[in-house]
Amino acid sequence: MTPPTTLAALRAQLDTTLTGAARAWLDQALAEAAAHTGTRDEKAPPVWELRFAEAGRRTGQDHADATRVLLLHAARADTDTLTRLYAQGTAAERCAVLTSLPHLVPGPEGLPLVEDALRTNDTRLVAAAVGPYAAEHLPAHHWRHAVLKCLFTGVSVDAVAELWRRAHGDAELARMLDDFAQERTAAGRSVPEDLHRVLTLTAPATEES
Repeated sequence: MTPPTTLAALRAQLDTTLTGAARAWLDQALAEAAAHTGTRDEKAPPVWELRFAEAGRRTGQDHADATRVLLLHAARADTDTLTRLYAQGTAAERCAVLTSLPHLVPGPEGLPLVEDALRTNDTRLVAAAVGPYAAEHLPAHHWRHAVLKCLFTGVSVDAVAELWRRAHGDAELARMLDDFAQERTAAGRSVPEDLHRVLTLTAPATEES
């Protein structure tokens, strides 16, 4: 699970980079989220959810993801709320939900969201899906296919959290990478450089004599 200090770092970064008006809006939005009681009126969503949607306009697109993650944490959004916001949200809002998972969902209950993102070809969603939450909870078979998805869609494997730990000594991943490389070569297509990087990581440690 991502350490809570990451949230403090996000807030510190926003405090440093946002304008005065944007910081004031963020302070108010976070206070509204923290005051949320957990009840929801179907006809009128909580104010903090409206703030979640308008974050890009209020703090700028470059800071919207961090703002939304902080709002979700302040509101103590549960899995049902995260699932609903993901289903109803734009791609940017879905990325924020995926990024927030390690902060808010200690168990594997958020995996359906990760799996949904990995079924898309939206590189933003794929990159967000292979973060710390996937590293902790995604089963080996699905994680291997997530790595291949990155290679297929052009997402840098730098986005894959804990890649070294999970790829190390993984013979099945090595086989899948080799098959993928052969298919690309046979089709006259280039093999992504990242594939060779991951393939190197799959090698088991050699014992020193």
